[in-house]
Amino acid sequence: MSEVKISAEPRTEFGKGGARRTRRAGKVPAVLYGHGEKPKHIALPAREFAAAIRHGGANQLFAIEISDGTQALALPKAIQRDPIKDTFEHVDLLLVRRGEKVTVEVPVQLTGEAAKDTLIVHDHDTLTVTADATKLPDHLEASIEGLEAGTQVTAADVELPAGVELVADPELPVAAVTAAPTAEELEATLPEIEQPAAEEEAAEEAVEGEEAAAEATAEGEEAPAEGRTEA
Repeated sequence: MSEVKISAEPRTEFGKGGARRTRRAGKVPAVLYGHGEKPKHIALPAREFAAAIRHGGANQLFAIEISDGTQALALPKAIQRDPIKDTFEHVDLLLVRRGEKVTVEVPVQLTGEAAKDTLIVHDHDTLTVTADATKLPDHLEASIEGLEAGTQVTAADVELPAGVELVADPELPVAAVTAAPTAEELEATLPEIEQPAAEEEAAEEAVEGEEAAAEATAEGEEAPAEGRTEA
């Protein structure tokens, strides 16, 4: 994964109020720390940071140029998002050096197609690995091509690029291939699905029957009145 150059400014305002003002200015509040150095509070351009994360993922490597003349390589360690606005609220950035090994979570993508009439259950969609901070993969791949029902793909089956080492348990289940339900099995579930509708229909019929009975009773009571004559 190639590094992304991004500019930053030192932050002098802290707390919730300062963070809100930073975000209103189109920037993301961030903290840069690691290697025993004193944490540095910075602000990143929100649009450029979001574009880099969308392209490279949560393990995108940043070459940060701070306006005070400081330069640093860093990886996102923790990213806070607004779930409603889908914007970045705050970022923790971990300082790294070229050639340094880091441990990260990398997404796993399934490739190929399993055998006919099967379903795939993706048990774990990330794996913990160790790699050079400047050569982190943006994803890993596990093949399910032609796999029959009952087959399980584990972490040991995932393809690892050169220089990447698995930290997760090799037996960790990544995906499982199961048999797709037959037409008979699907039909067996239909009565359960249709039962509420049947009950509702029966209730409506009962109400209609009661209304019809009530109308018949009313008509029977009114009939003598129609034939009555005054003396």
